[in-house]
Amino acid sequence: MAGTRRKARSKVLQALYEIDSVSRDAVEVVERLLSEEDFSEDNQAFARELVAGVMENKDDIDKNISQFAPQWPLEQLSIIDRNILRLAIFEILFDNKVPVKVAVSEAVELAKSYGSESSGKFVNGVLGSVSTLTSR
Repeated sequence: MAGTRRKARSKVLQALYEIDSVSRDAVEVVERLLSEEDFSEDNQAFARELVAGVMENKDDIDKNISQFAPQWPLEQLSIIDRNILRLAIFEILFDNKVPVKVAVSEAVELAKSYGSESSGKFVNGVLGSVSTLTSR
């Protein structure tokens, strides 16, 4: 289950990256990316929920990023790091379906796989601060 969820989060990150970088329609992007994978209905629904949730709460999520990474203006963050943080902050503060430690761990793994050499530490640091807002 964890491996398939990680793959789904990876697709979500790809969708968020594309939406953020070239301003495409979120539903169209996620549907196209999901059509390229052999995900179960459950994982497809999971991915759709994550993308929709991030998009619906993007302004509030971005305020959290700005609050907890004030030395890094949002527009100066790499697109990858920005969207990993958006995904994880959505899962931590808005979705409440996975434990905070799982959301942070998954985000750090995405950062190590797709980000720069320092992305994992950066994402972990920001999310460590964000996680103080929740008691889970």
